Amino acid sequence: MIFFTSDLHFGHENIIRHCNRPFASADEMDAALTRNWNAVVGEKDEIYILGDFTMRPAVEAHRCLTRLNGHKYLISGNHDRFLKGFTPYMSDFVWVKDYYVLSAGGKWLVLFHFPILEWYQFHRGAIHLYGHVHNSKISAERLAALTGPAFNVGADVNSFTPVSIDEIFQRAARMR
Repeated sequence: MIFFTSDLHFGHENIIRHCNRPFASADEMDAALTRNWNAVVGEKDEIYILGDFTMRPAVEAHRCLTRLNGHKYLISGNHDRFLKGFTPYMSDFVWVKDYYVLSAGGKWLVLFHFPILEWYQFHRGAIHLYGHVHNSKISAERLAALTGPAFNVGADVNSFTPVSIDEIFQRAARMR
C-alpha cells in the first residue's frame, strides 16, 4: 500500500498552539502521531512525507524515523532543517527530493510540499498532493483557486494519520 502525510512537526511544541492541536505536549503529540502512523502503515508499505517532518536536530529525526513503519520517501519542506546534518542517517529514507511525480494506479500524482495552481498533467486528471498550509482558515481563500484534484495530506486535516492512495483516489472520484 502507498500512504501520504505532511506537516507532522515531530517534537515541535509551538505547533500545538499555532495549529490548535489537541495535545498537552510535544511528547503526547509525538506518541499519537507514531501510534496513528503505525496503525495504518505496515513495514512493507511505502509512505511519502510531503515535508515538515521535524524541526529537531538530525539525530532526533533519525530516532523518530526508526520508530515508524514503512519505506519512507521525503519531499522536503520549509522546516526540514534536520537535513543539513542528516548525511549519516540518509538510509532512513529511500530518497529525498523537492518535487516528485508518482505514477500509480494508472494515474499521475504530483507531490510537492506547497500547494500549486497547475502541475504536471494537470489537464489530464493528474492529482496534486501537498501540505504546508495545515488547517489555516487564512489559507482557505487562497486554496479556493485550486481547480483540479488537489488534496492536503497534512496531519492537521487528516486526523493526524497518513492517508492511503485508495482514499486519495476515492476523493478524486468524488470530484468528478
